[in-house]
Amino acid sequence: MSTQPLAEKEISSQLNQLEGWSYSDNALKASYSFTDFKKALAFMISVGFEAEDLGHHPEWKNVYNSVEISLSTHDAGNKVTSKDIELAKRIVKLAKD
Repeated sequence: MSTQPLAEKEISSQLNQLEGWSYSDNALKASYSFTDFKKALAFMISVGFEAEDLGHHPEWKNVYNSVEISLSTHDAGNKVTSKDIELAKRIVKLAKD
């Protein structure tokens, strides 16, 4: 996967496949809510395994049953790359499970 920043047109095109995600401030962003803290934490752990597999890690915040995620690539000047798109796709899949 490339660490070259994607053009906004490409990002917009990819967002159609990323349910619940938006693009702002040079990052992909999403928020997820769960029934309780344990489910939010389990989701974060699952995302962590996917992130580690890709060698690409999110910025995130957890408060009780909610998880806010922001994705950009530090090696690309904090811009969105194909790494961010791939991790977001995996996160969408995990959120549906």
